[in-house]
Amino acid sequence: MASLQALRRKIGSVKNTQKITKAMKLVASSKLRRAQQRILAYRAYGQELRRVLANLSGRVNPSINPVFQKRPVKLVQVSVVSSDRGLCGAFNMNVFRKAFEVIQACEARGAKVTIGVIGRKANDFFRRRHWPIRDPNVNVFQRLTYEHALEIGLTGVEAFEQGLFDELYIVYNEFKSIIQQQVIVEKLLPIEPLEEFGVAEAPSGGGYLYEPDQEDLIEALLPKYAQAQVFRILLESSAAEQSARMAAMDGATRNAGELIKQLSLKYNRSRQEAITKELMDIVGGAEALK
Repeated sequence: MASLQALRRKIGSVKNTQKITKAMKLVASSKLRRAQQRILAYRAYGQELRRVLANLSGRVNPSINPVFQKRPVKLVQVSVVSSDRGLCGAFNMNVFRKAFEVIQACEARGAKVTIGVIGRKANDFFRRRHWPIRDPNVNVFQRLTYEHALEIGLTGVEAFEQGLFDELYIVYNEFKSIIQQQVIVEKLLPIEPLEEFGVAEAPSGGGYLYEPDQEDLIEALLPKYAQAQVFRILLESSAAEQSARMAAMDGATRNAGELIKQLSLKYNRSRQEAITKELMDIVGGAEALK
């Protein structure tokens, strides 16, 4: 039976841990509210911009810009968005598992894969693997701004135009609700018609009406495409991370409470046994004196 002093120390240690996890849950909850407001305000713009350019990609000559050109796929970049910090449950591992599936699918087509990482956890995970990492971005989520997306988006477009890869996929956690995140795989480059938006089925001349003409619209929107999509994805991942951390810390706090109950019960039983033994010794000694 464990000593009473050791049990008291263990109970105190678990209580201190419970205070920490409870505080982290409150912090994550506060950050989640701000992150949720940002993504809900920006999501519609980012998705609609993607729809418009996907629609245009099926109607214009691909030679108008390299990002519309579908090349033979020899080099593929898979960018993985993770958190910079841990203690967020299976948030990162879910993304890594999906990234492995995408990598295996690309290699099965005979393509060579490079990895782009956004977030310290993804960088730590993939630098121990055999795939080369290009332009890692860490500590992005400490203070997420549009400048981060601008830099990452411009770098990605320039690399695509220079032929460093023929396709760009990005794997990230999409924020669904406070209790749900969904791992998403998006193909950012080249820009292609998306059947999910009904672009492929749109009749000739149907769908959007453009003013001014399509070429002027592409010239105005295309520079904003990559950074807008990257910023949307970073906001999605940031909100999903905070919701995952809040859920993980809530579970840890409840588990600590259950452990405290079990240890307290064990402590009380040990203490009762010790008292009973002392009483029996006293009674035995009294009987011996008679």
